[in-house]
Amino acid sequence: MAWHQLQLTVEKAQTADIESLLEKLGALSVTLDDAAEEALLEPAPGEAPLWQKTRITGLFSAEQDTQQLHSEISRLAGPEIGLRLTWEVVEDRQWERVWLDDFQPMRFGRNLWICPDGQRPEQSAGIFIDLDPGLAFGTGTHPTTALCLNWLDRQRLEGATVMDFGCGSGILAVAALKLGARKVIAIDHDLQALEATRANAEKNGVLERLQILHSRDLPQIAVDLIVANILAGTLIELEATLAASIKPAGTIILSGLLREQVAQVSAAYLPHFILTAPTVQDNWVLLEGERRQKAD
Repeated sequence: MAWHQLQLTVEKAQTADIESLLEKLGALSVTLDDAAEEALLEPAPGEAPLWQKTRITGLFSAEQDTQQLHSEISRLAGPEIGLRLTWEVVEDRQWERVWLDDFQPMRFGRNLWICPDGQRPEQSAGIFIDLDPGLAFGTGTHPTTALCLNWLDRQRLEGATVMDFGCGSGILAVAALKLGARKVIAIDHDLQALEATRANAEKNGVLERLQILHSRDLPQIAVDLIVANILAGTLIELEATLAASIKPAGTIILSGLLREQVAQVSAAYLPHFILTAPTVQDNWVLLEGERRQKAD
C-alpha cells in the first residue's frame, strides 16, 4: 500500500503550529527532525532540545487528495508555507518502528531519563525508563509529554495514588511509579495503548502497582493526582468525570492544549479547581490545579 508523504522545513517558532495543523488535517503521523545538522548539547534541567530549523514530515493516506491538502495548508498557514511543501509517494513501512532509528536517551528535569530499549546515557545516576511505545502515542519528544515529565520529576510522589487519563504508551504512568507513586491507574480508550502501557510497565518492573483500564470502565475511586495529557476538547468534556475522581486538595495536571485554548479549558475547570499560572513550551501548555475542598 502506498502513502502520501509531505515534507516542509520551518523556523523554530512555526513548528508547533504546523505540526498541529497537519494533525487536524488528518495526518496519520507527524515527525520532526533537524533540517540544518545543528548540534544540540545536553539541555539544562527543565529544557527541551529544539532546532532553529525543523524538517516536518507528515504521512497521509493514499485516499486523500494532495492538491486539496496543499491548498488547505496554504490557506491556513499562508502562501509562503504552501510554496515550500514537497510531496512524494512512499511504500508501506512499519511506521510505529521508524522513530527508533533516531530516538536517543532524553533527560527530563534533574533525574528522569526516557531511553529506547537497550540504551543508556553515559551518566550512571538517574531514574531510567525503558520505552517501546509500539503503536501508541508518547515518547517524550512532543512538548505536551515533555511538560508532564518535567513536572513529575519535580514532585514527591511517595505513597501517592495517581490516575493517568489517556495513558498512550504508558510513559507518564511508568514515570510516576518509578518516582515513588504507590499505585497508578492507567486509562485509555485505545486497546493498542492499553497493550503498550502493560508491556512498558512490565519492562520497567512496575506492573504490580499498575491498574490498566478501558475508559468505559472508570473506577469509583478518588486519587491524589490526575495527569491528563489529551486534547483540549476532550479535557473540557471530561471535567466532571475528572473532578469526581480526585480527592479534595488533590492535584490535577492538564496538558495537550495550545496557548490559545487555555482560557476555554480554564473556564471549564475553575468551578472545581484552583488553577496556577500555565507552563508553556513551544505554544503548548500545562495547567496545574488543586481540587477545591468545598463540597459540590
